Amino acid sequence: MTIQVAKLSDPAVRAFVTAVNAHDRDAFQAVLAPGATMSDDGADRDLADWTDREIFSSRGHMEVDNESNGGRALIARYNNDTWGEMKTRWSFIVDDGGRITRFETGQA
Repeated sequence: MTIQVAKLSDPAVRAFVTAVNAHDRDAFQAVLAPGATMSDDGADRDLADWTDREIFSSRGHMEVDNESNGGRALIARYNNDTWGEMKTRWSFIVDDGGRITRFETGQA
């Protein structure tokens, strides 16, 4: 059962998923705090390089199946032109200003 993006609980996570699915780099950057970091399968990655490769140049798309931790942890089917579809987990740290300071993803 997919959760509609508009119904995701956390506003920052909702904005993140909306930006990913719209391939909107400006909106994506706007939801990230300055100096934001990320990891993929437990290894820290260069945020700009990873998001360009895994989201924007490969047309990434998230279909959220489950959320927990107040909407800051997701299980989603992630699809891009490089890897096809895979079940993924996402967790987010959001600062007091409502911007994401770190996200972690990997296969679920």
